Amino acid sequence: MQASEFKQLFLPCHRKLFSVAYRLMGNAQAAEDMVQETFLKLWMQRDKMGNVDNPEAYAITVLRRLFYDRMRTGHLQEVDKDVGSLQVTSSQNISRQLEAADEYQQVRLLITCLPEPQAKIMLMRDVEDRSFEEISIETGLTEVNIRSVLSRARKKIREQIKAMRYGKD
Repeated sequence: MQASEFKQLFLPCHRKLFSVAYRLMGNAQAAEDMVQETFLKLWMQRDKMGNVDNPEAYAITVLRRLFYDRMRTGHLQEVDKDVGSLQVTSSQNISRQLEAADEYQQVRLLITCLPEPQAKIMLMRDVEDRSFEEISIETGLTEVNIRSVLSRARKKIREQIKAMRYGKD
């Protein structure tokens, strides 16, 4: 496979790969690194691939396998570390990081508990950073409807967060 053919097949998948990587990693920089690693792996295997029917699905599969391999090996390396070699910078800093991660997970859970069109649209727009046009194509809704559904979803999430913070139901 020539470079031009590779670019035509896989470069248009970048945005989708990034959104999948971001959902898996939860960090924009780590997600971009994972996407670049995916492109590198695809490039290295370009001669073995043959004819790919769905380049986007193929690339996403490669990305997920890389992610799971990294998680598997990363977990094993972490277990093998000597406890004395781990450094704790500040208990407050770690506490803030844990709180932020917990809040992130709570908000994601709140989003997934929204009614179907609201949850899907909010994830596509706010988590995957998709354009209104892309969401419209995928959902079949008009951009005006999407904005309305998104507004209601965000309002509901704000109300639920406020209720959690102040102990109201």
